[in-house]
Amino acid sequence: MVNTQGYNDGMCERSQEEGSALKHDNFQDSSTSASHFRKELLPLIPALRAFARFLARNPSIADDLVQETILRALAKCEQYEPGTNLKAWVFSILRNLFLEQVRRAKKEQEVLDTYAFNVGSNTTNAPEGPARQAVQDLDHMLWQLSPLLREALVLIGAQEMTYEEAASICGASVGTMKARVSRARAELLKHASPTLQ
Repeated sequence: MVNTQGYNDGMCERSQEEGSALKHDNFQDSSTSASHFRKELLPLIPALRAFARFLARNPSIADDLVQETILRALAKCEQYEPGTNLKAWVFSILRNLFLEQVRRAKKEQEVLDTYAFNVGSNTTNAPEGPARQAVQDLDHMLWQLSPLLREALVLIGAQEMTYEEAASICGASVGTMKARVSRARAELLKHASPTLQ
């Protein structure tokens, strides 16, 4: 009878070593990709803060939104497909998080409509004189637009996103985003005061 015990023990040890090495390699791969993800995410924070402040109109709420967005993005980083647009992906998380928070208090449309009446609260760093008045006029006119038109204009104009990126964030087609931006610009021009023209 052949003694296979030593052979089996050796196979078992090699199998465990290979399994351990494989786990270590997978851990290193996931650790490396998570580190790379964080490095790509870091430069987007200022743009996230600007978009959050536009949505929330309150700096502390906006900062909370950005913090929660970053936490969610890090927790779901394995869902992000490398090579796709990280900015659009993270902006979608922020927008969805904001809408979730709004829905908890009231219906989305009711809350967004009430923001139109809260114009002029964030003017502490605004320039003085005619320039300040122009900024206040533009702010007031922006908040007279419907929420969808306002959002499209801010993503394309202020955030300098492409129509494709904005469409991805809003869950709309590129043609719809182009139409929204066009209508928003037409509305602004129609109601523009002489200081803005």
